[in-house]
Amino acid sequence: MARGERRRRGAAADGTRTTERAVRGGPGRRGGEARGSAWRAALGVVVLSLALGLSGCWLLAWHRARRAVTLHSAPPALPPDSSSPAVAPDLFWGTYRPHVYFGMKTRSPQPLLTGLMWAQQGATPGTPKLRHTCEQGDGVGPYGWEFHDGLSFGRQHIQDGALRLTTEFVKRPGGQHGGDWSWRVTVESQTSGTSALPLVSLFFYVVTDGKEVLVPEVGAKGQLKFISGHSSELGDFRLTLTAPTNPGDTAPKYGSYNVFWSSNPGLALLTEMVKSRLNSWFQHRPPGASPERYLGLPGSLKWEDRGPSGQGQGQGQFLIQQVTLKVPFSVELVFESGSAQAGGSQPLEQLAGSLLTQALESHVEAFREHFEKTFQLKEKGLSPEEQALGQAALSGLLGGIGYFYGQGLVLADMGVEGSEQKVDPALFPPVPLFTAVPSRSFFPRGFLWDEGFHQLVVQRWDPRLTREVLGHWLGLLNADGWIGREQVLGDEARARVPPEFLVQRAAHANPPTLLLPIAHMLKGGDPADFAFLRRAFPRLRAWFSWLHKSQAGPVPLSYRWRGRDPALPTLLNPKTLPSGLDDYPRASHPSASERHLDLRCWVALGARVLVQLAEQLGEAEAAAELGPLAASLEAEESLDELHWAAELGVFADFGNHTRAVQLKPRPPEGLVRVVGRPHPRLQYVDALGYVSLFPMLLRLLDPNSPRLGPLLDILADSRHLWSPFGLRSLAASSPFYGQRNSEHDPPYWRGAVWLNVNYLALGALYHYGHLEGPHQARAAKLHSELRANVVSNVWRQYQATGFLWEQYSDRDGRGMGCRPFQGWTSLVLLAMAEDY
Repeated sequence: MARGERRRRGAAADGTRTTERAVRGGPGRRGGEARGSAWRAALGVVVLSLALGLSGCWLLAWHRARRAVTLHSAPPALPPDSSSPAVAPDLFWGTYRPHVYFGMKTRSPQPLLTGLMWAQQGATPGTPKLRHTCEQGDGVGPYGWEFHDGLSFGRQHIQDGALRLTTEFVKRPGGQHGGDWSWRVTVESQTSGTSALPLVSLFFYVVTDGKEVLVPEVGAKGQLKFISGHSSELGDFRLTLTAPTNPGDTAPKYGSYNVFWSSNPGLALLTEMVKSRLNSWFQHRPPGASPERYLGLPGSLKWEDRGPSGQGQGQGQFLIQQVTLKVPFSVELVFESGSAQAGGSQPLEQLAGSLLTQALESHVEAFREHFEKTFQLKEKGLSPEEQALGQAALSGLLGGIGYFYGQGLVLADMGVEGSEQKVDPALFPPVPLFTAVPSRSFFPRGFLWDEGFHQLVVQRWDPRLTREVLGHWLGLLNADGWIGREQVLGDEARARVPPEFLVQRAAHANPPTLLLPIAHMLKGGDPADFAFLRRAFPRLRAWFSWLHKSQAGPVPLSYRWRGRDPALPTLLNPKTLPSGLDDYPRASHPSASERHLDLRCWVALGARVLVQLAEQLGEAEAAAELGPLAASLEAEESLDELHWAAELGVFADFGNHTRAVQLKPRPPEGLVRVVGRPHPRLQYVDALGYVSLFPMLLRLLDPNSPRLGPLLDILADSRHLWSPFGLRSLAASSPFYGQRNSEHDPPYWRGAVWLNVNYLALGALYHYGHLEGPHQARAAKLHSELRANVVSNVWRQYQATGFLWEQYSDRDGRGMGCRPFQGWTSLVLLAMAEDY
């Protein structure tokens, strides 16, 4: 019988006897009254205590939830209205829609958006394949920016079957609203002969949010002469689609035109709306040639209100011009700002035709000069093909910078792990984010730990861009100092994210890689960087303080990633997504006793950078507070005590662990985890790989450290981490090497070569190779060999596929994962430049 049942039965018997005595009278009555009064008083105290306790818990939960979605009170790192055309006119317009093959928008919460779609008519039965958003599996590719300076111009090549598209843009400064810009889109056939030249439709569109005014001026046969417009941010403007020509020619080429004008259905629905309207057949009739059928838009400028009873009004407008003709051809779209045209004594000549060609050629020449001056690849003896790879790596990263605005979903930290499931997520305040993205096709949004690596490249090219990006990320800080690791802002971003990843948890951290470009700023001596860091310091300090406190481990100077997956029966090893290393093996049985080596190293790096920054800024109080922490975290005795696994001969995580786990088939469930002997116990985790190297990767070890030699041993051993293509993420000797984490979850950080960590390894080897110590010569030799392996493999795969990849096979070097991945894989450029 349960103890609770006995207690309840005893209470009932005592109560019965007391009632009997009270009915009979006598001495029992007075005693019963006394005991009843005492019982009622005690009950009142309990109820009051419970009420106060519950209300206190509720108030604490409410307070935590409120702070999770409250912006930090520190002054912003960027000046007010830093994205406006008044403050940064040259950055107001840009290719800030990285998820579409080609498009531009303004850096504004209510942007004017422009974009391109295309379709090859008659290539397949039924509706032609409409290309618009970058998709992993749509068959388009390779594609990417050959040149992009992040500011004023770009040239991109797109392969779509037998078609080759080249998209180019140039911006021209002037006026008070961001200036003018022009596009050129060239379409050519990759097949020989003229008899089967394809018929291609281009769709140029403009989208407003309801505040801008658009007035289309139609010409003959559905051709728009121009679109006039006005908004508070852009003033008066005009968009003109020029007559198509043969590439490199000025003579007009015959095209067929269709237009469509509607209310804005929502940015995520633009493609589907156009697809649904491509349902009417038209004739393309060039003079002297046989007519051809094509599917076109309705063909008039009649307003198509998509909502009932005028609902579309105020939703914004969607205006699209379709031009259809035979390849090869070029078409130009010209945006002219009214204030730019009115700014001079003479009207500006339209940036089109030969003037546009001259501007493009001038920008290409300036790009090449600045590129060589910055990275010196030619001077280092790299081949023209390798230089082209470096230019494409940089350009793809810069062309992947986007501007996002919206509200994310946040789940508050209730103070006890797991309790966040009992509350509903709340909307974060509306915020802007100017950031690069890891992949235009698969991850077209901001990721916190990726961005620090991105900015290592961008910073060398244009430090101002990096200040803008870092300032925006620090603007996401909540009242506690937390920044969400994945930013899903706006309808377009939200449409590309699985529902389970929409909500960000305010208890979960991410590697603080933004401190990597901050550390580089500290070495550079740029006055503009120094002024930015002074403004940013309170926010950087708050962010680091949150990380240090919220991820504290079970013993002093230890740290533990919050947010590991629960130990489900379908998972070989519960993931640790906040670490950025996802399925990298950790302790087999998650617990609060874990100590994570990589996180401790990240905190140590953060403390070091914050102390250096405080000292340079003259922040004596902050330096005095952070100095002892930094010294303690960099003390090798403490690191050894918590993370040196003598039985393994390396640094390691610590936790409740056994290596006797495996996935086995169990019908009908499928693969399930089976735990054998020895049973899990508190011990160091034998998962040799990237995590084992972190004290070296982040240069926390002294060059004379007795631990540096063993780390170089495992790094250089082909049985463990060394491969001809770069360092493996997990040792080939590990039982987890190449293992699935579940039936539907292939290995990710379990052997593949990743460029971000290989770059850290190259930087560390270069560092120790230039410091006196017993391992100097060996580190320098390993740096040279690893650099050759990494760079040559990325170059070979780029030559073979036209893409930079998310990861590379340690077995044969082939690109794997998503592509293009011109986020941190662009670090290959800094590896080529030996810039660490």
